[in-house]
Amino acid sequence: MLSEPLRKVLGPATAKVMAEALDLHTVGDLLHHYPRRYAERGELTTLADLPLDEHVTVVAQVADARLHTYNGPRGRGQRLEVTITDGSGRLRLVFFGKGVHKPHKELLPGTRAMFAGKVSLFNRRLQLAHPAYEPLRGDGDPAVDAWAGALIPLYPATTKLESWKIAKAVDAVLPRVHDAVDPLPAALREGRGLADLPDALHRIHRPRTKADIAAARERLKWDEAFVLQVALARRRYADAQLPAVPRRPVPGGLLDAFDARLPFTLTDGQRTVSKEIFDDLATDHPMHRLLQGEVGSGKTMVALRAMLAVVDAGGQAAMLAPTEVLAQQHHRSITEMMGDLAQGGMLGGAEHATKVVLLTGSMGAAARRQALLDLATGEAGVVVGTHALIEDKVRFHDLGLVVVDEQHRFGVEQRDALRGKGKQPPHLLVMTATPIPRTVAMTVFGDLETSVLDQLPAGRSPIATHVVPARDKPHFLSRAWERVREEVEGGHQAYVVCPRIGDDEDEQGAGGKGAAGKSRGGRGARAGADTAGYGGGHDAEGAGDGPDEGAGEGADEKRPPLAVTEVAEQLARGPLAGLRVEVLHGRMHPDDKDAVMRRFARGEADVLVATTVIEVGVNVPNATAMVIMDADRFGVSQLHQLRGRVGRGSAPGLCLLVTDMPEATPARQRLAAVAATLDGFELSRIDLEQRREGDVLGQAQSGVRSSLRMLTVIEDEEVIAAARAEATAVVADDPELERHPELRTALDALLDAERERYLEKG
Repeated sequence: MLSEPLRKVLGPATAKVMAEALDLHTVGDLLHHYPRRYAERGELTTLADLPLDEHVTVVAQVADARLHTYNGPRGRGQRLEVTITDGSGRLRLVFFGKGVHKPHKELLPGTRAMFAGKVSLFNRRLQLAHPAYEPLRGDGDPAVDAWAGALIPLYPATTKLESWKIAKAVDAVLPRVHDAVDPLPAALREGRGLADLPDALHRIHRPRTKADIAAARERLKWDEAFVLQVALARRRYADAQLPAVPRRPVPGGLLDAFDARLPFTLTDGQRTVSKEIFDDLATDHPMHRLLQGEVGSGKTMVALRAMLAVVDAGGQAAMLAPTEVLAQQHHRSITEMMGDLAQGGMLGGAEHATKVVLLTGSMGAAARRQALLDLATGEAGVVVGTHALIEDKVRFHDLGLVVVDEQHRFGVEQRDALRGKGKQPPHLLVMTATPIPRTVAMTVFGDLETSVLDQLPAGRSPIATHVVPARDKPHFLSRAWERVREEVEGGHQAYVVCPRIGDDEDEQGAGGKGAAGKSRGGRGARAGADTAGYGGGHDAEGAGDGPDEGAGEGADEKRPPLAVTEVAEQLARGPLAGLRVEVLHGRMHPDDKDAVMRRFARGEADVLVATTVIEVGVNVPNATAMVIMDADRFGVSQLHQLRGRVGRGSAPGLCLLVTDMPEATPARQRLAAVAATLDGFELSRIDLEQRREGDVLGQAQSGVRSSLRMLTVIEDEEVIAAARAEATAVVADDPELERHPELRTALDALLDAERERYLEKG
């Protein structure tokens, strides 16, 4: 059986390493741990594109091996340097101390072998330090014959578990492959000419030809796409059965009064998306819609009009924001846009006015009591808040619409708790400024209908983005600070973004480095070197993408990330002396944060040195320049979000991405991609191609391993779209899957209890 624990088949020691290193616990887990690629005997694999900081397995030939003697702190030592080649590139292997003797005898020039280790950077050259290796001496050798056929599977491996050890473990469990339950309905499998599951698993692990691999991949991709789409289709079906109160706009009400005051006309995109939302709100089952659009495309305006329509229809609307700064900003901008329409029940309030209240965790007791009362009585039609809105004591009179801003910041449990506060399930509108490719929307947000705003409102300015290689060219960084000064002298303002807050309390949470995380100082920001990229963690309030996949790249991973407090001090003393420099980060008191933002918005500060707390929603049209320190510490979509804070007025924007990373590293390639385009959808594709699929599937929210091992959401658009259509038909015909027991079993296995809960909470 595929559910059989690995310890029974492989023994406790191997099973323990498999569980700890690769999260593989059962025979089925191991059979679904597919080879990353295949090496052909007689064909050398490419060394040209090795990823930094990843554990790799390569097949190559020894070109050169040299033993060096050196004097170290403990006396004389030996170092073996081996150069391997595959015809396309060369890679250095190093062995030290007692570890040199065996490879010195075995790795002679001309020897072919498999090498496994973590790619690191030393003196600007890629290398493997103390790699494991397995010589391939030719036909008839047991080490070669261990791999059946001419194709050698290379598995995703770790330091503790090399690819060839995984291959041997797979050999031990492959006889059990005939027990695999086939989740695909026979009609679907035959109609699409797909292999059966036992055959596909055998071919993927022990292919005889490249055609075997192609057939196996096609089948296994269908498994993943179809089972996931069935789960999402069941979720959509269940939602469609739920009752909801239709909320139709009332002519001559609050929405019409608001529209009549708008000082600009809505874009065609805003009008189209508003109609989609209003049509959904008018139905008697809950709306589940994703509103995605570029930074500054006017999503908040569309959401506010939907909220006002619900208030007109007698309901209440809640907007959930990920941080207090953003909640305060939304509340402020909504009340400013509405004017006296937001003063319901107050002297001077307009005829159709409602009350707009703010609810956050740090409010004073009296203000909080009044806000809770206004929600319970229905006096407040609109509430903006953080997850303080989810607390048990918060009661709504009639919650009709929940708007979630920046969905990826919230766990599904939080959204679910807020949705549960309506008498009937409220309508749900999820907003994101991180553009999502269509395939990802179908895979991740498969239970949501999608609306896209891809037009920018009139008056938005272009943003020029440049990479500043601070270590290679320190004078570029000096010039960056001159540009900031020039923008300020021209009457504008600037942001400087750092990955860390920088006082002692922050070290464990963000940089995780204890007191050693302090910036070294010494040279000062004026010289440029000290304000270049030092690697490290993120701000305590969370940095959007989480610690970036580039984290720790290069030789400088021990150097601390740059910190807001220290950089601000260095800038104020050095290159930006004389300018009004202020600091903003997530651990400041909310009133202090709000005061800083207000001063910056009023133009009373020239430069705001901040963490990613400014990433979303902060709107200061006069800010035209942004310098992002340690830019390699942030993900692609996050850099795009940050950049969207400038160029919001009539003057053009400038974004400078400062890094210490050498030119050839993946981190620099990411930054170059961000600098090359302002198209968020294009960047989201790049971001996705460089990320693990597990990140895409909300792994952080579901708390389980990604179910995608073979499917890639960017490349397999046709499979995903076809699987969605097939899944929808199967679920419409048999919602409980009573006639598809194998599919039900696969659904239970793939979407274990925790993941199922995640999907149910949508």
